[in-house]
Amino acid sequence: MTTTYDPKITALLCVDLYNDFLAEGGKLFSWVKDIAKENNMHENLRTIVKIAREAGITVYHVPHHRWEPGDYADWKYPSPYQLGAAKRQAFAKDTWGGTFHDDFKVQHGDVVATEHWASSGFPNTDLEHKLKRYGKEKIICIGLLANTCLESTARIGMELGFHVTLVRDATSARSHEALHAALDIDGPTYAHKVLTTVELVAAIRASLATASA
Repeated sequence: MTTTYDPKITALLCVDLYNDFLAEGGKLFSWVKDIAKENNMHENLRTIVKIAREAGITVYHVPHHRWEPGDYADWKYPSPYQLGAAKRQAFAKDTWGGTFHDDFKVQHGDVVATEHWASSGFPNTDLEHKLKRYGKEKIICIGLLANTCLESTARIGMELGFHVTLVRDATSARSHEALHAALDIDGPTYAHKVLTTVELVAAIRASLATASA
């Protein structure tokens, strides 16, 4: 069955689109740049955000916690991944690296969720509330990393009752193995659709055409 994307019930979740990930000189840019170049990730992200805005699909920014001095000092069980991020000072608050990339700045009408401390954009944030408050039932998930924050956000989104779409060329990972696991092994176990950018854009346009017919 063809999936439709009615703007009234669909949200585009942009996960961690910070300079540290997306821009030359970013602290984590080297992690993703090779695969991102192979799959034309950055341009695909731009295309999806553009078509979503044109279609009236609300853009939700799902930001990772921005590092500050003292993070995790009073935590009993911070994960190795969290401690590594703190050591690198990833997405440091009030820095260029912890700022949304110029191509993905917050615009009027966008929704910004509170920052997530671990991988998923849902626990201990207001993302679920802000989606349900505005009647959103379907979430299109794009951003980084494929096998961490993107996968965790999308997976828990499914657990919470949302229809989930992943876009295989609008994300990246540190290795092809990680990308394959996230999109080809794990993704189909929870996502309702795993599409390419071209397929997603066509589905959004078809949904609009059907609605206006």
